[in-house]
Amino acid sequence: MKKIRLGMMGGGIGAFIGDAHRRAARICNDFELIGGVFSTDYQKGKQFADLENILPERCYPTLDAFVKGELTRPLNERIEAVSIVTPNMLHHEFAKKLLKNGFHVICEKPMTFTVDEAMELQEIVNKTKLSFALAHTYTGYPMVRQMKEIVKSGVLGKIHRVDAQYYQGWVNSIIQGTGSGITGVWRLDPNFAGMSSCMGDIGVHAFNLIEYTTGLQIQKVLADLSPVKENVQLDLDGTVLLQLPDNIKGVIRSSQVAAGEENNLTIAIYGSHASLKWSQENPNFLYQLSDAEPTKVYKPAHDYNSSFAQASQVMPSGHPEGIYEALGNIYKGVARSIRGEQLFDGEFPTVEDGVRGMKFISNVVSSNKEGNIWKVL
Repeated sequence: MKKIRLGMMGGGIGAFIGDAHRRAARICNDFELIGGVFSTDYQKGKQFADLENILPERCYPTLDAFVKGELTRPLNERIEAVSIVTPNMLHHEFAKKLLKNGFHVICEKPMTFTVDEAMELQEIVNKTKLSFALAHTYTGYPMVRQMKEIVKSGVLGKIHRVDAQYYQGWVNSIIQGTGSGITGVWRLDPNFAGMSSCMGDIGVHAFNLIEYTTGLQIQKVLADLSPVKENVQLDLDGTVLLQLPDNIKGVIRSSQVAAGEENNLTIAIYGSHASLKWSQENPNFLYQLSDAEPTKVYKPAHDYNSSFAQASQVMPSGHPEGIYEALGNIYKGVARSIRGEQLFDGEFPTVEDGVRGMKFISNVVSSNKEGNIWKVL
């Protein structure tokens, strides 16, 4: 089958997220990167294009030049889908222009700066019927998808509680240095990152994972956030209490200053009959706990898994899969959507997930500012 022609906004030399998306697209094997705007510095963008064997004429200096250049090409040569891997402040502007000009979009999160911007993108996607995916990468792990299917089957009984945490430590060394150490870290600058650092960057992943696996929407949040140091403008640590339907309670704990932590994302769903636990740092293991029988361990690439989980495995059993394969599954779902194929429930996060994420971030920040009160999503 012919590969989908892919473009990229941002993600040039030295960009971790851009590299992750390119690797994922290659693992997926349904896309071919042939052009884009790879840097705000056009010369650096051209250097990157040369490294990737991208034709010079498909390396553009700006988004406007990209759109104009691609729309002059015949449909059978034009870039079809575009990955947006820029800093947060460009997501809305780029996604809006690309969608309005007929390009499918894969966008890094958070989707926008504000809820209103997110809802505007939702309207555009609904109107254009184009494929739009948000890079909540962790939903691409086979065992997260197995978790979703187990919950859907009812094995857990009535859900009593959900508990998610996302701990990192990389910002700790930055803020504990000199004041100038914060300079240039765009995730700590509201002009680039938006209204939140910790909850906007990683807490929203925990939020999305809860809604993805349980199939339930969080109804209310109460947040206690901290910038940790006086000269930091955005939150770097926080706890959020949750209320879900049917009086289900939950909590999200998130930090970017947990010294020694790497990428410690975990989720647990506790039910009346059984519970499930999964950790991103050991993603091939899904644990099902019960008072009545020994703990069960699910692993990828086994016939006991759901059809969705089996369709998401890349390697045979016993061969560890990681973040690139998970993101590759998101890309695989987008490719299937672009081609009009039948999709599993939850193959990739949609624009609706982007709206939900922005409502979470906005209400968490408001809850904290207004004295740690409950806010309705």
